[in-house]
Amino acid sequence: MADRQLIDVLQGQLAELESRGLYKRERQLQGPQGAAIRVAGREVINFCANNYLGLASHPAVVEAAHEGLGRYGYGLSSVRFICGTQDIHKQLEKAIADFLGKEDAILYTSCFDANGGLFETLLGEEDTILSDELNHASIIDGIRLCKARRCRYRHSDMAELERGLQEAATSRVRMIATDGVFSMDGDLARLPDICALADRYQAAVMVDDSHATGVLGAGGRGTPEQQGVLERVDILTSTLGKALGGAAGGFTSGRQEMVDFLRQRSRPYLFSNSVPPMIVLAALKAVELVAGSGTLRERLHANAARLRGALTVAGFQLRPGQHPILPVMLGDADLASKMADRLLERGIYVIGFSYPVVPQGQARIRIQVSAAHTPEQLDRAARAFQEVGKELGVI
Repeated sequence: MADRQLIDVLQGQLAELESRGLYKRERQLQGPQGAAIRVAGREVINFCANNYLGLASHPAVVEAAHEGLGRYGYGLSSVRFICGTQDIHKQLEKAIADFLGKEDAILYTSCFDANGGLFETLLGEEDTILSDELNHASIIDGIRLCKARRCRYRHSDMAELERGLQEAATSRVRMIATDGVFSMDGDLARLPDICALADRYQAAVMVDDSHATGVLGAGGRGTPEQQGVLERVDILTSTLGKALGGAAGGFTSGRQEMVDFLRQRSRPYLFSNSVPPMIVLAALKAVELVAGSGTLRERLHANAARLRGALTVAGFQLRPGQHPILPVMLGDADLASKMADRLLERGIYVIGFSYPVVPQGQARIRIQVSAAHTPEQLDRAARAFQEVGKELGVI
């Protein structure tokens, strides 16, 4: 066969991943997303999803999706500028912009695409991007597509960021790019310090707030609101696939001129089909729910505090943080994988993370808490962690 050489190479690489314990296997869910899910024919408590507010199966969100399907059809079969813009797309973009206090927003099929279509469109060889070393892969890949000079600074190292800004003094545009919440650790970008440096060196600030939109801040407006700099962040990208409904879709929000230019030149926007109508109406309902009440956020953070407290008292080492991502640090990759398997046997669905997803020697289990978890589910998880932790000598 003509592809034999390629297949031989891939088989060798797959075998190497398997031997190093890095091969990713996908467990199959037998039903809808939620705090409790069915896996392999039995119900388990789910601590792996980005379903922070429990909206993935919220009745009002599901009903809105049905309405979108019934009123607007399954899909547009087109990109936005040809034949793919419906009135509901513009309504959702306005709702997002109003919610975040920005002039406009532009929808993408994912936040990965939003980040992939941002830097190349706005920046060129005369410009410099300064990027945190722990930024999400979508920011890294988006920057790779861009011809601007790249400066990667150590994670949250403001002194190194400042040196990079000084070295970029002659650049036409300087842009600082950072996650709002770093998903493996649950820590927040130092946005007040970043914005202060941006003011001092006349740089633009871009934040991917996918893990914080709807989750952090008094009004759910994310990391910038939480840290009091919402008006000082120039470009905000985020997703509809986590707290805001959990399906798919992403967006970029900011100044009108920036959004207008992305509509003209951003390749993932120009050459991808429109976000499907059922997702648009479901996301509109999710934004309405998030903006209208803080009840789900309050329950989410109370749940996270309850479980964090129980695990800490039990003797586990957790990364400190203000986010419902709770990284339980284990160090050894095999230990993390073994612990996740034993927890699943006890009805607790978690995943072990190890290199290259996290640095060598920093393997962990990342717990993600939801507003949909009940106190009983949280307490059951704490007991299971304690039992397995003792069995494996972790505590």
